[in-house]
Amino acid sequence: MPLSPYVRAVRAKIGHDLLMLQSVTIMLFDERRRLLLAQEAETGLWMTIGGAVEPNETPANAAVRECWEETGLLVEIMGIVGVFGGPEFRINYPNGDTVSYVVTVFDARRVAGEVCPDGLEASAMRFVSHAEAQELPMSALNKEMVKRAYDYNGTPYFARPTWQPLNES
Repeated sequence: MPLSPYVRAVRAKIGHDLLMLQSVTIMLFDERRRLLLAQEAETGLWMTIGGAVEPNETPANAAVRECWEETGLLVEIMGIVGVFGGPEFRINYPNGDTVSYVVTVFDARRVAGEVCPDGLEASAMRFVSHAEAQELPMSALNKEMVKRAYDYNGTPYFARPTWQPLNES
């Protein structure tokens, strides 16, 4: 996965240490309620469409930009499916980099363009039914976001807090 100039500069300073990144994903369904997924060029795993939020970029603009860059589709953001993070969203990359992601997942609709994988991050793309999505090989974090996208009813998802202050009496 290509690094942005910002992430490259931070990595030059911290090496492979844990880096927390804001990222975005879009969930784009077609008229038959099939979700657009991409096949990752490096691993062959299926994934959602999205990427990192750049400095001074709004999450919604990042989602529209990432979709355009990866798919050739211009989309309109319709709402927030959910916000995800935590241990399941920590990735140890093969090069040694460790990242913990906080992902804002957006519901989107197609405005213009034809699906065309970028060939860098995505080698293939297709719209899949809920049943098909459950059978595709994908990371646990992508499976979680896809599940929530199919469950989306207009109310954004987030993991309910479990943190409590220590009782020091």
